[in-house]
Amino acid sequence: MTTLVTGAGLIGTAFAQNALARGEQVVFVDPEPRADFLRLKLGEKGYSAVPKDVRDLPGLLEAIKAYGAETVVHTAGLIGNRVQQSLTAAFDINLGGTRNIAEAVRLSGVRRLVHISTFGVYDRRREANAPVTEDFPRGGARGYGNYKGAKELILEAYAAAFGFELIMLRPANVFGLGHFWSGSSGGQKMHNLIMAGLDGTRARIPASETMANEYVYAKDVGRAVDLAATVAMPMQIAFNIGNGVVTPFEELLAAVKALCPGLTYEIEPGEAPHSKLAPLDISAAKRDLGWEPRFTIATAFADYLADLKAAQATRPDSAASQGR
Repeated sequence: MTTLVTGAGLIGTAFAQNALARGEQVVFVDPEPRADFLRLKLGEKGYSAVPKDVRDLPGLLEAIKAYGAETVVHTAGLIGNRVQQSLTAAFDINLGGTRNIAEAVRLSGVRRLVHISTFGVYDRRREANAPVTEDFPRGGARGYGNYKGAKELILEAYAAAFGFELIMLRPANVFGLGHFWSGSSGGQKMHNLIMAGLDGTRARIPASETMANEYVYAKDVGRAVDLAATVAMPMQIAFNIGNGVVTPFEELLAAVKALCPGLTYEIEPGEAPHSKLAPLDISAAKRDLGWEPRFTIATAFADYLADLKAAQATRPDSAASQGR
């Protein structure tokens, strides 16, 4: 069995760790697959990397056919502020790429598509105090969430018309050992904090990133993706993937300081933080996927720190250990 994964980043490699452990072959489609990062996360065997772009439909079809992929996990796209900074380029990559994925799945007869969306699809202008369920209204004022919502609608239409299986996951702010090339400012913040604690440097945190937010560790997300790729197809197709709690910035600092008491940081002036008020309701993922988080913020940071130390010991100059 083979799964094709678009994007060789944090979530794609977290999924691959689970898939490889159960004997699945994984092929990454990424315009610039980082061989050192893949070796760091996955070792040397069980996966391949094809330097193609999701905007290249013939290339996607060629990769699916060449490797005999029966499942596709779609993670590729620009994230967060990188979308807002270039709405036109992000439209081509995120929406055009998703259209190509839908077409490739349709034309090749792939059985199941697992799409990685985001909790950013929810219209937080309608913020409620109750946990946010999957039927909460989509939409908002920023490109990232709106483009993700549009991607969901595109894929829902294709799945309904052509009969392939579709599961969409909406993770909270994901963090863990990654390279953050696609623009995850939240993941970069978490990396900066733990790296500063490890190296004894000063973390520089944008003011906008001091908000209260919901976080989920990449290893928990990887396991959720693996379940979404393998469980019997549920009736519901969209699932929240989070910790079910909103964590203030001060609690993040306390968790890192418990591991690295010498942590120092400074807040860079800029856009004011916009805190989340309501956490995700993750009961559907528990019920239909058999998933729930295993890591708290504290245990996730401890695991993250261990991964960083192992990465530095193995390859002190690796891009992953430096957060590039």
